[in-house]
Amino acid sequence: MLKRTLILVALVATVALPFILRPKRTTLQAADDTVIVITPHNEAIRTEFALGFKSWYHARTGRTVLVDWRVIGGTSDITRFLESEYTAAFRRRWTGPLDREWSAEIQAGYVNPALRSDAPAAVREARAQFLASDVSCGIDVFCGGGSYDFIRQADAGRLIAVPLLARHPDWFTDDVLPQRYSGETYWDAGGRWYGNVLSTYGILYNRDAIARLGLAHPPERWDDLQDPKLAGELGLADPTKSSSIAKAFENLIQQKIQLRLTAPGPGPADRAQAVRDGWRDGLRLIQRIGANARYFTDSSQKPPIDVSQGDCAAGIAIDFYGRAQAEVTDHRTAGPPRVVFVTPRGGSVSSVDPIALLRGAPHRAVAELFIEYTLTMEAQKLWNFRPGTPGGTQRFALRRMPVRKDFYTHAEWRPYRSDPDDSPFGDTEHLVYHPEWTGGLFREMAFVIRILCLDTHDELAVAWREIIKAGLPADAVAVLGDMSAVDYDCMAGIKRRLDSKDKVDELRLANELAEHFRAQYRRAAELARAHAVPVR
Repeated sequence: MLKRTLILVALVATVALPFILRPKRTTLQAADDTVIVITPHNEAIRTEFALGFKSWYHARTGRTVLVDWRVIGGTSDITRFLESEYTAAFRRRWTGPLDREWSAEIQAGYVNPALRSDAPAAVREARAQFLASDVSCGIDVFCGGGSYDFIRQADAGRLIAVPLLARHPDWFTDDVLPQRYSGETYWDAGGRWYGNVLSTYGILYNRDAIARLGLAHPPERWDDLQDPKLAGELGLADPTKSSSIAKAFENLIQQKIQLRLTAPGPGPADRAQAVRDGWRDGLRLIQRIGANARYFTDSSQKPPIDVSQGDCAAGIAIDFYGRAQAEVTDHRTAGPPRVVFVTPRGGSVSSVDPIALLRGAPHRAVAELFIEYTLTMEAQKLWNFRPGTPGGTQRFALRRMPVRKDFYTHAEWRPYRSDPDDSPFGDTEHLVYHPEWTGGLFREMAFVIRILCLDTHDELAVAWREIIKAGLPADAVAVLGDMSAVDYDCMAGIKRRLDSKDKVDELRLANELAEHFRAQYRRAAELARAHAVPVR
């Protein structure tokens, strides 16, 4: 009996202790006003901007405010959520108060910014009704992600203009907030979205792991990530799930195109051919980087953590994830930094993370003030001032680059900054982005990379290992890197199929291309094995 009692007590203690010892949770405090913000930003950013906005809002209005953050995943997850919620909300309006019949044609047309004048009258009416409505997804603000996603949301009609250009004309100048820089757009001319912080993309590597693998030098250029010694050592994210990683891959392709254009030769390079060749060069490099991957994850925050722990030697990361992880690691170890983030020279552009007001925002007035706040100098300081400095963050170093150009003119702020030597507007070796090359193929590019590297990863990794073992024979390498099925001229057809109203067509295309590349990788592996020296 005593034995049974002891077992029962032990079971109860096992179940109860986690609840007894868990840290106290902070409950939502009552406030005069609320703003609901959906974001992919991490906890550090959410915490510091909530604290900063509460103080700024109270000083401005005399009222308290609660920032109600909604976090459901990355930017791609958020965009799918918004599309679903707005479709459901507008369908209720269309079939309810408007008493109209819903159809697949209406569903595709009500968010189509390029409706032709000869489109069916019902579809054109649906589009007009949506743009005149206040249908809501129940959220006020979309904050964080890439400009590509915000442009798509704005064109669909899900974002509403905030008149900051009229309220603060002194902000929107080339000396403060240029609309375009290095080919990137920093804010929407119609006021539907505004970039409020800069992002660059690069490589995070672990010094100990690099030494263990015997690399001649750390990976500091995109090309370095194809080194055969890194096979099975890279942590990568799925570009169809993370728009920031998709942007990094786009930067890589853009750099390859520019290298083709500037390559030495007898005369000026043919621009159209340089784009085709650079596209192919970029996909081949991404394929080899994918072949070196240990995994592809849905979360762009995972690779930096794994690199810091030594589970991966290197990974591709957005700047602030890389810098933040390096800082956390440095605090735990003595001596030179063990984890290093580097932006590939000439291989990354400074793009913006925007913020925007959502259609039908339930707390519109507060939401507009929240958006305005993020562009004030008080908020801009939070991105790169160290905790405890005048105007800085309270708990976390955010390690990000403010979007306001005039932030970098204040030499007296250098002692307060986490990254005082970073100057995105003064870097003469940055990549110049050309949207006409790849901007219209952003989604299609991510799709192709998924096929090349993720869906076929088992076959790709096997072929790459066999090619490495055989000493990189030219015929096997050529078969592996054959991009004829996804070359630049093929992308128009791929785009048409991805844009098809029949979503099954996308699955068919994915299966067709995946089977094509699996067979191609198997052929490359067989050729490599034929070159291998037999073991005696």
